[in-house]
Amino acid sequence: MKKITTILAILMLAIQFGWAQKSDTAKLIVHYKFSHLRDTTQKDKPYTENMVLFLGQTASAYKSYDRKLQQEMMQQQVAQQMADQKGSGRLNINVQSRTPTTSTEYFQFAAEGKFIRKERLITPYLIEEPMPVINWKISTDTMTIGSMHCQKATGHFKGRDYTAWFTTEVPFHAGPWKLSGLPGLIVEAYDTNKEVVFKFDNMEEAKPFVKGTEAPAAPGTPKLVMFGMENANTDPNVIAVPTDAVKTTEKEFKNLQEAMRKDPNAFVQSAMAGSGASFKSAPDGGSGGGMRIQVKGDGPVINNPLELPEKK
Repeated sequence: MKKITTILAILMLAIQFGWAQKSDTAKLIVHYKFSHLRDTTQKDKPYTENMVLFLGQTASAYKSYDRKLQQEMMQQQVAQQMADQKGSGRLNINVQSRTPTTSTEYFQFAAEGKFIRKERLITPYLIEEPMPVINWKISTDTMTIGSMHCQKATGHFKGRDYTAWFTTEVPFHAGPWKLSGLPGLIVEAYDTNKEVVFKFDNMEEAKPFVKGTEAPAAPGTPKLVMFGMENANTDPNVIAVPTDAVKTTEKEFKNLQEAMRKDPNAFVQSAMAGSGASFKSAPDGGSGGGMRIQVKGDGPVINNPLELPEKK
């Protein structure tokens, strides 16, 4: 517990330095159906998730759309449970989510040559990565995807050979995940064996964000801060790294992941204490007010990671 607290305290000091990237506002939103064969022993069970790419004039952000919908549902559940328990003198929130989603988000600030990955372990963390560089070879092959005229390109990136279909009909030079660098939007992409697939789903113009309103809480009702989740009143169209995030390195983040895996309750206590919040762990039976963090098993089997080591 003391070691975890020390690691988090050191990292929290990084917040004050901040990030200087200029924010942008999404003009267009592209939805992809992502598929990844994580476990090659179960070829008929690839991991799938709905992802979304926010496109601005000078920046882009790629994140999980399923996670966004899931968090909205969980926030509604919490609000309902708080309303149901109003005046009971005890607050016992029980929210469950059975569908795994990706918490990692990718921000590309092309004008500044910056690529930042956002991770979340209760607290959001920012890791700056080298700007992806892919030596694309553009061919004369064309195909229509979602009424868009697309052209084929091939390139090698992170241990895989990719085929990408891009369009110049959309005035953005970006794509899903870390795939970019073509003279247009990457509409679809997949590796040679189609173990990794970014399939185009649909596209929409970004709609103006309307901030919600919170009903006033009853006297004596505690204000609930949902750690590990995005603020429901944050404009999703703004492409910017969070101001409360902690700048860290790949090595430091892996140490944090290991600390959370070994003792999730101690990790959460330390993270929340570092933010000035309090945490009360409920007993094993789950009765009484409070919260208990449980990590079941060792997570999914991943013997075929998204990024493969380069062959020597």
